[in-house]
Amino acid sequence: MSSDEICLECNQEWNEYFKWCKPLIEWIPYDRFKDVKQIGKGGFGTIYYAKWIDGEIEKWDIENQQWKRYNEDKKVALKKFDNFVNFNDVLNEMEIHLKTYTKHNASIKFHGITQDPETYMMVLDYAIDGNLREYLKINFNNINWKQKLCKGGFGTIYYAKWIDGEIEKWDIENQQWKRYNEDKKVALKKFDNFVNFNDVLNEMEIHLKTYTKHNASIKFHGITQDPETYMMVLDYAIDGNLREYLKINFNNINWKQKLCNLQELSYKLMNVHKLDIVHQDFHPGNILSYNFKNGIYISDFGLSKLIGENPNNPEKKNIVGVLPYIAPEVLSGEEYTKAADVYSFGIIVHEMVTGFPPYPDIPHDKDLAIKICNGLRPKIPFHIPKLITRTIMRCWDARVTHRPTFKELRNELWKYYLDYYNKDSEIVIQIKKAEEFSANQESTNTSTTTPLNYQTHPQAVYTSRLLNYSNLPKPKNEENFEKELEELTESMSNLCPSDSGQVNLNMSNF
Repeated sequence: MSSDEICLECNQEWNEYFKWCKPLIEWIPYDRFKDVKQIGKGGFGTIYYAKWIDGEIEKWDIENQQWKRYNEDKKVALKKFDNFVNFNDVLNEMEIHLKTYTKHNASIKFHGITQDPETYMMVLDYAIDGNLREYLKINFNNINWKQKLCKGGFGTIYYAKWIDGEIEKWDIENQQWKRYNEDKKVALKKFDNFVNFNDVLNEMEIHLKTYTKHNASIKFHGITQDPETYMMVLDYAIDGNLREYLKINFNNINWKQKLCNLQELSYKLMNVHKLDIVHQDFHPGNILSYNFKNGIYISDFGLSKLIGENPNNPEKKNIVGVLPYIAPEVLSGEEYTKAADVYSFGIIVHEMVTGFPPYPDIPHDKDLAIKICNGLRPKIPFHIPKLITRTIMRCWDARVTHRPTFKELRNELWKYYLDYYNKDSEIVIQIKKAEEFSANQESTNTSTTTPLNYQTHPQAVYTSRLLNYSNLPKPKNEENFEKELEELTESMSNLCPSDSGQVNLNMSNF
């Protein structure tokens, strides 16, 4: 089937590489973006804010034979890929974005690809609230347990306005695409130093899979060139990524939101894993949102193809990512599995319920990697609800086969979310105690370090980078970890319906 054929079922364009017609991603000329400005820089690329002048495709205008678009001047994020050797890496991330977004709405929307012109860029929705860490720093005290997890890694992201907007449909009469959303805000993901366009195609394919099948990733519109390199064109997530959002909004996040957000994130990751996609670089910088109170999306699916053979040691794979979020078995050289994503999820849960990023006060170096392999984990405050503490600890278990799957986590967190509406449920009782403790701490100790005043060590790095540490020990739990987890699990077994139909939990050991 040629690239200009139209699907008779949905009046959208097919192409040779992607074997489906919806959602449509497109090649977006770089001059269809305006107000482009850099908003973030990671270890593997740069993110730009932009307005997409034309906006998103809505449908094919048969009468006028053109795409109909909406959301002119749509805000998007442009992800520019730095230091890529093979364009397959970009394609892989795009494919994952599409899979996670379309099936389960788990990731930020991916619109397409552009070029700036030095390198390729992915065009994604612009998350206004930024990432989870920045959001928590400002809004943490206002996050409620019901909506907690409402909330890239490679290349440079730009904000831009897509002058023409998205394709709506083919206008048959005028033989052109009908568009909507002129000046649509988009994100342009720029791929730097790519030798092979197959890497970009690989990421695009992943974006398409995760977006079209599960709506897990940000919408991917197409591809452009800046003109030095290719860029993916994705929806612009107005709230931005979670890390940046927490820095600004932490005090405005109430506890009632937490459970909703946690169960949503676990649900989207469950569906990403159903597609046999392992994220491999999961941290708050890759969690995006249009509005963190209403929904979250996963971004940055390029890492798996980046983990190739180390030229200095063909038997060992390169380790790339943010050190505190990488599972100990991966650090020690074992294969990256779905369980490693679960470990990263546990670190993010801890960050969301405490407001602190992992290990902010120490260097993120080989010494920390050794300590993590030997069982070091972030400290869980004793007042955190024990139901949540147990969830976190299960994710952190050095024994990979003991970690829960995202299906288990989704079921567990969904139950807590539903139980939140029962004022006599154990989760509500524990949350009330946590809120009372926090209120007392604030009133009695004004010098306590909080998520808004903690100091970050100059060598604490929260962007993805190459971490080739050699001779790390085999992973193990700290001495008392397994005993504490076993006691906590036994206390969970005491959950049973009472005569009143409520659930009781013996927490005498804690």
